[in-house]
Amino acid sequence: MNFSVTPTDLTQAYGLGDVVYFPQYPVDAYDPRTANFLSSVGLPHSDAFSSRMDVEDPYGPDTDAITLGSRFDDDGMYCPPESRSWWKLGYLFTSLVAVDPASGKVYAFPEGAMEYIPLHRDVESLVFSLIEFRKLEDDHDNDVDPEELASRFRQVVSAFDPTPFADEDSQWNLSLEELENGIW
Repeated sequence: MNFSVTPTDLTQAYGLGDVVYFPQYPVDAYDPRTANFLSSVGLPHSDAFSSRMDVEDPYGPDTDAITLGSRFDDDGMYCPPESRSWWKLGYLFTSLVAVDPASGKVYAFPEGAMEYIPLHRDVESLVFSLIEFRKLEDDHDNDVDPEELASRFRQVVSAFDPTPFADEDSQWNLSLEELENGIW
């Protein structure tokens, strides 16, 4: 499958040591595009998005550390029924990020919330946004105007996928607001 985001794009932004690849699962049970992207392009690992999680620890042998339902049950937390089979991808700032493996859509579970919000149309959009965010971080370190950075990020990411900014409580909106208000 051809993707707009390539493994080269990801490694140029994050380096080879900060890319996490997922094993392929049986394609008939899941969206093949999602499975192929996660195993061939991968996800970055950084301060903003942590995808490296030891799935064995602290969970026992009876807990499936990848699916949300099993993890939420183990932690004594409520998991919306339709999201029980979703895969945990990592954390975007303080939001748990998961993918519905059947549809390929990416959702966020904001810290302290009982429900989830749509975050990206697919994992490729998530990774595209994270690459653009890495560029924003680099430019911020080089003293580029925060409002200009936020505006550029919104424009570039929205052209690829408008979903990240559709919900006002999206972690992307909250982070850009912090940037614009000089909280960084």
